[in-house]
Amino acid sequence: MEAIFHERQEGSLCAQHCLNNLLQGEYFSPVELSSIAQQLDEEERMRMAEGGLSSEEYRTFLQQPSGNMDDSGFFSIQVISNALKVWGLELILFNSPEYQRLGIDPINERSFICNYKEHWFTVRKLGKQWFNLNSLLTGPELISDTYLALFLAQLQQEGYSIFVVKGDLPDCEADQLLQMIRVQQMQRPKLIGEDTLQARDQRVQKADLEQTLDVSQPFDGPGVLDEDEENFQKALALSRQEIDMEDEEADLRRAIQLSMQGGHRTGFSDACTLNAPRSATTNQSESLTSEELRRRRQAYFEKQQHLHQQCQNPEFHDVPTTSSNALGTDPGGDLSEEDMLQAAMNMSLETVRNSLNTEEKK
Repeated sequence: MEAIFHERQEGSLCAQHCLNNLLQGEYFSPVELSSIAQQLDEEERMRMAEGGLSSEEYRTFLQQPSGNMDDSGFFSIQVISNALKVWGLELILFNSPEYQRLGIDPINERSFICNYKEHWFTVRKLGKQWFNLNSLLTGPELISDTYLALFLAQLQQEGYSIFVVKGDLPDCEADQLLQMIRVQQMQRPKLIGEDTLQARDQRVQKADLEQTLDVSQPFDGPGVLDEDEENFQKALALSRQEIDMEDEEADLRRAIQLSMQGGHRTGFSDACTLNAPRSATTNQSESLTSEELRRRRQAYFEKQQHLHQQCQNPEFHDVPTTSSNALGTDPGGDLSEEDMLQAAMNMSLETVRNSLNTEEKK
């Protein structure tokens, strides 16, 4: 493909690139095309002057810019047609009903010039293969014979004007070489600037992603607990709650034991006293009266009742209410010390069970 002449787009000089890619050489420059355009402008001015130099049409024509070229480098179809006449070439509108009625297969032509919204490019046959020589591409694009008709039809559907180039094109090295060999194209050429545009889009997307991460960092940073750590914290809190309940239960046991030391059941009292340190038992028995022990038991039972009501779940309504009934009674009533101890133990176990079930539900 290196032998194929291919001018790439510079400014708005697509008409120049179209002609040179068609003729396969640097045959036209912007200066030469501007000269042809100025000649066409002068011919049009002379025709308009025939209607009178003072006519409204003539004055309006003089005020209008040139229709054959502009400052950007665009040139009209008239300029291209006159430039090709130098080489004995003629343009016929491929889209016209007259040409379509001829039923000529596009594969039997030699070249086409396509135009859409002030952009010109050439499709030419070199050797035995067709190539899209659009100056907006990074290189020639190979077009198969079967795809040529579809390619032209697609251009027509997109609004392109297509012209068939009639006449003998000048000889060129690429045509002679491709008469003997056929080329294959593994990767189609991209549009000029497409790589740069993709790289810029990637940089913009990367910057947007980094900005999004920066904004979300306060919420997604190390200060936020992940799921495993959150579960660990819940288990730790539950464990601490159980320890507190066990400590309170131990205090209640010791208080009951002390209150029973002065009773008639000396055997049970002595056995319970062995479970506590001698010094602590002696000091507490000396400092605590029966009325104080009763008040402490009352306060403990009220506290446990309040905790039980908070942790209780509706689905546990059918659970036996032994501990609940015990909570509803007066600790200083007719209950014996053993009944009170048993009620306290049942209530503590039920509270722990309800707390565990509630955590599992969450």
